[in-house]
Amino acid sequence: MTSDRIWEIDVLRGLAIVLMVVFHLVVDLKDFYGAKLEYLSGFWFWVGRSSALLFMLLSGISTVLGRRPLRRAVAVFTWGMVLTAITYLYNPQTYIRFGILHLLGVSMVLGHCLRRVHPAIVTFLAFVFLALGQLAKTNAVSHSFFLPFGIMPKNFTSLDYYPIFPWTGVFLLGTALGRTLYKGKLSRIPGPPRVVWLATLGRHSLFIYLVHQPVLLTLLYLGHLLWRRFA
Repeated sequence: MTSDRIWEIDVLRGLAIVLMVVFHLVVDLKDFYGAKLEYLSGFWFWVGRSSALLFMLLSGISTVLGRRPLRRAVAVFTWGMVLTAITYLYNPQTYIRFGILHLLGVSMVLGHCLRRVHPAIVTFLAFVFLALGQLAKTNAVSHSFFLPFGIMPKNFTSLDYYPIFPWTGVFLLGTALGRTLYKGKLSRIPGPPRVVWLATLGRHSLFIYLVHQPVLLTLLYLGHLLWRRFA
Protein backbone atom coordinates (compact mmCIF):
# COMPACT_ATOMS: atom_id res chain seq x y z
CA MET A 1 0.00 0.00 0.00
CA THR A 2 1.19 3.52 -0.75
CA SER A 3 2.13 5.61 2.24
CA ASP A 4 0.04 8.64 1.26
CA ARG A 5 -3.28 6.82 1.56
CA ILE A 6 -5.47 6.32 4.61
CA TRP A 7 -5.81 2.58 4.70
CA GLU A 8 -9.01 2.29 6.73
CA ILE A 9 -10.90 4.35 4.13
CA ASP A 10 -9.65 2.09 1.34
CA VAL A 11 -10.67 -1.01 3.33
CA LEU A 12 -14.17 0.33 3.99
CA ARG A 13 -14.54 1.29 0.35
CA GLY A 14 -13.42 -2.22 -0.58
CA LEU A 15 -16.07 -3.63 1.76
CA ALA A 16 -18.66 -1.44 0.04
CA ILE A 17 -17.54 -2.85 -3.32
CA VAL A 18 -17.94 -6.44 -2.07
CA LEU A 19 -21.42 -5.72 -0.72
CA MET A 20 -22.38 -4.06 -4.01
CA VAL A 21 -21.17 -6.98 -6.14
CA VAL A 22 -22.98 -9.50 -3.93
CA PHE A 23 -26.18 -7.44 -4.10
CA HIS A 24 -26.06 -7.13 -7.88
CA LEU A 25 -25.36 -10.86 -8.15
CA VAL A 26 -28.61 -11.45 -6.25
CA VAL A 27 -30.44 -8.99 -8.54
CA ASP A 28 -29.12 -10.69 -11.68
CA LEU A 29 -29.96 -14.17 -10.41
CA LYS A 30 -33.56 -13.14 -9.71
CA ASP A 31 -34.17 -10.95 -12.77
CA PHE A 32 -32.43 -13.07 -15.40
CA TYR A 33 -32.59 -16.61 -14.02
CA GLY A 34 -35.70 -16.63 -11.87
CA ALA A 35 -33.97 -17.32 -8.55
CA LYS A 36 -36.30 -17.12 -5.57
CA LEU A 37 -34.55 -14.17 -3.97
CA GLU A 38 -36.03 -10.90 -2.73
CA TYR A 39 -33.94 -7.75 -3.05
CA LEU A 40 -36.56 -4.99 -2.76
CA SER A 41 -36.93 -5.62 0.98
CA GLY A 42 -35.38 -7.63 3.78
CA PHE A 43 -31.79 -8.82 4.11
CA TRP A 44 -30.62 -8.41 0.50
CA PHE A 45 -32.16 -4.95 0.26
CA TRP A 46 -30.10 -3.83 3.24
CA VAL A 47 -26.94 -5.38 1.78
CA GLY A 48 -27.38 -3.13 -1.26
CA ARG A 49 -28.40 -0.07 0.74
CA SER A 50 -25.47 -0.50 3.15
CA SER A 51 -23.09 -0.53 0.19
CA ALA A 52 -24.55 2.71 -1.18
CA LEU A 53 -24.48 4.45 2.21
CA LEU A 54 -20.84 3.48 2.70
CA PHE A 55 -19.94 4.85 -0.73
CA MET A 56 -21.67 8.16 0.01
CA LEU A 57 -20.12 8.58 3.45
CA LEU A 58 -16.62 7.63 2.29
CA SER A 59 -16.90 9.84 -0.79
CA GLY A 60 -17.67 12.76 1.52
CA ILE A 61 -14.59 12.00 3.61
CA SER A 62 -12.40 11.54 0.53
CA THR A 63 -13.48 14.87 -0.96
CA VAL A 64 -11.87 16.55 2.05
CA LEU A 65 -8.67 14.53 1.65
CA GLY A 66 -8.22 14.18 -2.09
CA ARG A 67 -6.44 16.32 -4.64
CA ARG A 68 -8.34 17.98 -7.51
CA PRO A 69 -11.84 17.23 -6.15
CA LEU A 70 -13.57 19.16 -8.95
CA ARG A 71 -11.80 17.12 -11.63
CA ARG A 72 -12.84 13.98 -9.79
CA ALA A 73 -16.43 15.26 -9.57
CA VAL A 74 -16.59 15.90 -13.33
CA ALA A 75 -15.15 12.44 -14.07
CA VAL A 76 -17.63 10.66 -11.78
CA PHE A 77 -20.62 12.59 -13.14
CA THR A 78 -19.50 11.96 -16.72
CA TRP A 79 -19.35 8.21 -16.10
CA GLY A 80 -22.83 8.52 -14.63
CA MET A 81 -24.02 10.02 -17.91
CA VAL A 82 -22.32 7.20 -19.82
CA LEU A 83 -24.33 4.72 -17.74
CA THR A 84 -27.46 6.75 -18.48
CA ALA A 85 -26.87 6.34 -22.21
CA ILE A 86 -26.05 2.63 -21.97
CA THR A 87 -29.03 1.78 -19.77
CA TYR A 88 -31.34 3.84 -22.00
CA LEU A 89 -30.34 1.64 -24.93
CA TYR A 90 -30.94 -1.41 -22.72
CA ASN A 91 -34.34 -0.35 -21.37
CA PRO A 92 -35.85 3.13 -21.98
CA GLN A 93 -38.48 2.50 -19.27
CA THR A 94 -36.07 1.91 -16.37
CA TYR A 95 -32.82 3.57 -17.46
CA ILE A 96 -30.64 5.38 -14.93
CA ARG A 97 -31.57 9.07 -14.90
CA PHE A 98 -29.95 10.09 -11.63
CA GLY A 99 -28.04 7.23 -10.08
CA ILE A 100 -25.33 7.08 -7.46
CA LEU A 101 -22.58 8.36 -9.79
CA HIS A 102 -24.66 11.42 -10.72
CA LEU A 103 -25.33 11.98 -7.02
CA LEU A 104 -21.66 11.68 -6.04
CA GLY A 105 -20.53 13.99 -8.83
CA VAL A 106 -22.95 16.75 -7.77
CA SER A 107 -22.24 16.18 -4.08
CA MET A 108 -18.47 16.45 -4.63
CA VAL A 109 -18.95 19.91 -6.14
CA LEU A 110 -21.11 20.97 -3.19
CA GLY A 111 -18.63 19.48 -0.71
CA HIS A 112 -15.81 21.43 -2.35
CA CYS A 113 -17.84 24.66 -2.13
CA LEU A 114 -18.34 24.04 1.60
CA ARG A 115 -14.68 23.19 2.27
CA ARG A 116 -14.14 26.28 4.45
CA VAL A 117 -17.45 26.02 6.32
CA HIS A 118 -17.30 24.79 9.93
CA PRO A 119 -18.08 21.04 10.26
CA ALA A 120 -20.93 21.78 12.67
CA ILE A 121 -22.67 23.88 10.02
CA VAL A 122 -22.04 21.21 7.38
CA THR A 123 -23.58 18.63 9.74
CA PHE A 124 -26.64 20.86 10.17
CA LEU A 125 -26.95 21.17 6.38
CA ALA A 126 -26.67 17.39 6.11
CA PHE A 127 -29.72 16.92 8.32
CA VAL A 128 -31.59 19.58 6.32
CA PHE A 129 -30.95 17.55 3.16
CA LEU A 130 -32.12 14.38 4.91
CA ALA A 131 -35.30 16.10 6.08
CA LEU A 132 -35.98 17.54 2.61
CA GLY A 133 -35.70 14.02 1.25
CA GLN A 134 -38.59 12.94 3.45
CA LEU A 135 -40.59 15.96 2.33
CA ALA A 136 -39.87 15.24 -1.35
CA LYS A 137 -41.39 11.77 -1.00
CA THR A 138 -44.78 13.30 -0.18
CA ASN A 139 -44.96 15.19 -3.49
CA ALA A 140 -45.75 13.60 -6.83
CA VAL A 141 -45.66 15.42 -10.16
CA SER A 142 -46.62 14.56 -13.73
CA HIS A 143 -43.13 15.08 -15.20
CA SER A 144 -39.54 14.08 -14.41
CA PHE A 145 -37.88 17.51 -14.30
CA PHE A 146 -37.32 17.35 -10.54
CA LEU A 147 -36.00 13.78 -10.35
CA PRO A 148 -32.52 14.91 -9.20
CA PHE A 149 -34.19 16.42 -6.12
CA GLY A 150 -36.24 13.37 -5.15
CA ILE A 151 -39.60 14.56 -6.52
CA MET A 152 -40.88 11.74 -8.72
CA PRO A 153 -43.79 11.19 -11.06
CA LYS A 154 -46.16 8.38 -10.12
CA ASN A 155 -45.06 4.86 -11.02
CA PHE A 156 -41.48 5.99 -11.63
CA THR A 157 -38.96 3.15 -11.80
CA SER A 158 -35.22 3.12 -12.42
CA LEU A 159 -32.33 0.67 -12.31
CA ASP A 160 -30.52 3.04 -9.94
CA TYR A 161 -31.93 6.16 -8.28
CA TYR A 162 -30.27 8.26 -5.57
CA PRO A 163 -31.56 11.86 -5.58
CA ILE A 164 -29.84 14.84 -3.97
CA PHE A 165 -32.56 14.97 -1.30
CA PRO A 166 -31.92 13.07 0.96
CA TRP A 167 -28.71 11.31 -0.11
CA THR A 168 -26.37 14.31 -0.38
CA GLY A 169 -27.07 14.59 3.33
CA VAL A 170 -25.15 11.35 3.89
CA PHE A 171 -22.30 12.68 1.74
CA LEU A 172 -22.18 15.90 3.79
CA LEU A 173 -22.03 13.90 7.01
CA GLY A 174 -18.94 12.26 5.52
CA THR A 175 -17.52 15.68 4.68
CA ALA A 176 -17.99 16.87 8.26
CA LEU A 177 -16.51 13.62 9.56
CA GLY A 178 -13.49 13.98 7.30
CA ARG A 179 -12.90 17.56 8.40
CA THR A 180 -13.11 16.48 12.05
CA LEU A 181 -11.19 13.19 12.09
CA TYR A 182 -8.65 13.71 9.34
CA LYS A 183 -7.39 17.26 9.75
CA GLY A 184 -3.83 16.00 9.38
CA LYS A 185 -4.78 13.68 6.49
CA LEU A 186 -3.29 10.73 8.37
CA SER A 187 -4.70 7.33 9.32
CA ARG A 188 -6.45 7.19 12.69
CA ILE A 189 -5.98 3.43 13.09
CA PRO A 190 -2.60 1.66 13.39
CA GLY A 191 -1.85 -0.35 10.27
CA PRO A 192 -1.27 -1.59 7.71
CA PRO A 193 -4.31 -3.89 7.61
CA ARG A 194 -4.31 -7.64 7.29
CA VAL A 195 -7.08 -7.45 4.70
CA VAL A 196 -4.87 -5.85 2.05
CA TRP A 197 -7.08 -7.23 -0.72
CA LEU A 198 -10.00 -5.12 0.51
CA ALA A 199 -7.84 -2.01 0.42
CA THR A 200 -6.79 -2.88 -3.12
CA LEU A 201 -10.42 -3.17 -4.18
CA GLY A 202 -11.14 0.14 -2.50
CA ARG A 203 -8.43 1.93 -4.44
CA HIS A 204 -10.02 0.83 -7.71
CA SER A 205 -13.67 1.21 -6.72
CA LEU A 206 -14.82 3.33 -9.68
CA PHE A 207 -13.33 0.93 -12.23
CA ILE A 208 -14.87 -2.07 -10.47
CA TYR A 209 -18.23 -0.30 -10.30
CA LEU A 210 -18.19 0.32 -14.04
CA VAL A 211 -17.19 -3.20 -15.13
CA HIS A 212 -18.67 -5.51 -12.51
CA GLN A 213 -22.13 -5.92 -14.06
CA PRO A 214 -20.91 -6.97 -17.54
CA VAL A 215 -18.49 -9.38 -15.85
CA LEU A 216 -21.22 -10.80 -13.58
CA LEU A 217 -23.68 -11.24 -16.44
CA THR A 218 -21.05 -12.92 -18.60
CA LEU A 219 -20.03 -15.34 -15.84
CA LEU A 220 -23.65 -16.14 -15.03
CA TYR A 221 -24.42 -16.77 -18.69
CA LEU A 222 -21.43 -19.11 -19.08
CA GLY A 223 -22.29 -20.86 -15.82
CA HIS A 224 -25.88 -21.29 -17.00
CA LEU A 225 -24.72 -22.83 -20.28
CA LEU A 226 -22.44 -25.24 -18.46
CA TRP A 227 -25.22 -26.18 -16.05
CA ARG A 228 -27.63 -26.94 -18.89
CA ARG A 229 -24.99 -29.00 -20.68
CA PHE A 230 -23.85 -31.16 -17.80
CA ALA A 231 -26.83 -31.20 -15.44
